[in-house]
Amino acid sequence: MSLDIVILAAGQGTRMRSALPKVLHPVAGNSMLGHVIHSARQLQPQGIHVVIGHGAELVRERLAADDLNFVMQDKQLGTGHAVAQALPAITADTVLVLYGDVPLIEVETLQRLLAKVSDTQLGLLTVTLQDPTGYGRIVRDGAGQVTAIVEHKDASEAQKAIKEGNTGILALPAARLADWMGRLSNNNAQGEYYLTDVIAMAVADGLVVATEQPHDPMEVQGANDRRQLSELERHYQLREGRRLMAQGVTLRDPARFDVRGEVTVGRDVLIDINVILEGKVVIEDDVQIGPNCVIKDSTLRKGVVVKANSHIEGAVMGEGSDAGPFARLRPGSVLDAKAHVGNFVELKNAHLGEGAKAGHLTYLGDAEVGARTNIGAGTITCNYDGANKFKTVMGEDVFIGSNNSLVAPVDIKDGATTAAGSTITQTVEAGDLAVARARQRNISGWKRPEKIKKS
Repeated sequence: MSLDIVILAAGQGTRMRSALPKVLHPVAGNSMLGHVIHSARQLQPQGIHVVIGHGAELVRERLAADDLNFVMQDKQLGTGHAVAQALPAITADTVLVLYGDVPLIEVETLQRLLAKVSDTQLGLLTVTLQDPTGYGRIVRDGAGQVTAIVEHKDASEAQKAIKEGNTGILALPAARLADWMGRLSNNNAQGEYYLTDVIAMAVADGLVVATEQPHDPMEVQGANDRRQLSELERHYQLREGRRLMAQGVTLRDPARFDVRGEVTVGRDVLIDINVILEGKVVIEDDVQIGPNCVIKDSTLRKGVVVKANSHIEGAVMGEGSDAGPFARLRPGSVLDAKAHVGNFVELKNAHLGEGAKAGHLTYLGDAEVGARTNIGAGTITCNYDGANKFKTVMGEDVFIGSNNSLVAPVDIKDGATTAAGSTITQTVEAGDLAVARARQRNISGWKRPEKIKKS
C-alpha cells in the first residue's frame, strides 16, 4: 500500500502572540512541525506534502528538504480547503492527514490507524476526554458506528455531552478523496470547509469509519498558546525520561531533565538534576553526569565523569576521563582515556592524550597534548594572532608550570619542563627545562605611594 502524507501547517497562531509562525515554535529543541515531519518520515511514504500559509517563506527556509513538497494555501478557508490544495500532488493509494502543531504523535499510533484503511474503510483517530471542549464530537448510531463529526461550535447541547472527540488525524483511500473534496460546503458557523465533513460523505457512500485511539491523549494535543506549548514540552521530556530509564539510566529527578535531540545511552548511567542533552549525544555504560550540565553533540565513553556545571559541546571524552566542575569543552575537543580536565578549564580543538591533566584555570586552543602531560594552573595557549590560528604541540610526560603563556606555533617535546610564570615562544627540546621570565629585582627602602588628600 503506497502512502502520501499531508501535513496542515498554514495557520497563523494568533494566540501565540509571536511573529514566528505557530508551527515553528519549538518543543524539545525542534519545531513542532519538525517533530511531525520526523514521525511522517518513519512511515516511509512516497510523498510528504506540507500545506503552508502564514510565514510560508520562513517555514520553507527552516525546513526545506528534498523529500518535502510545500503546497501554498493563500487563503485559510478551513482544513478541507487546505487538503484540497495538496490534492494535485497525491498519487498514492492512501492519504494520511497530520497537523503541524501536534508534535507528540507516536509513529506506532499512526501505524495502527493506517492498518484500518481499505477500499471500503477509512481510519479516524479519536480521543476520549473528560472535557472535550473545542473538539469536534464523534456521532455514532445505535450500533456504535460513526456517522458524522460535529464541530464544537455547531454542536447541540446533547452532542456537546459526547466525550469522544475528533483529533483531526485521519487516513483514507485516495481514490475517494477528490470526489469528497469537491462536495465540501462552507455552510457552517465558521464559514469554512471542514475536512470532518468527509466522514458523513464516506458513511453515505457506504464506507465504514473505523476508529483508533492513542494510548496517551497528549499525543494528539496541539498548541495554540504558550501555556499549551509548555505543557507539550514537559510531557515530551517526561516521556523521554521514561524511555531512558527503561534503558538503564538513573535520573535523579525526571522532572528536571531535558532532551533536545537524539540520545543513545548505555547501562548504569547516572544523570543528576538540570542536565540538558542537545543534538546527537552518545553516552556509554557507567557514565556519571553531575547537576547543571549541558552536553551537546558529544560522545561520552564508558566510565566518563562530568562534574557539576560543565558544558561539553562537539567533544569526545575517552574511557574513564573526567571534566569539571565548571569545565568547558568546545567543538573539536578530544580527551583520551583517563585524561582529566578540572575546574574552569576551557578546551577548543584540543586533544589531550591518555592520562594528561589540565587541573584548573586554563585555556587550551588548537593544542596537541601527549600522554601523561601535566598542565599547571593559569596556562594559556596563545593560538590566535588576530588573523590566523596556530598550533601548540606538547609531547608525552611534559610538565607545564603554573601561569605559563605558550605562544603558538610552539613545540614542547617529550619530558620537557617549563618553569612557572614563563612565556614560551621557542621549541623546548626533550628533557629540557625552559625558564622564560624576567629576573626578580628587589628594591630596598622603596616608599609606597600615598593617596593624595583632598583639600
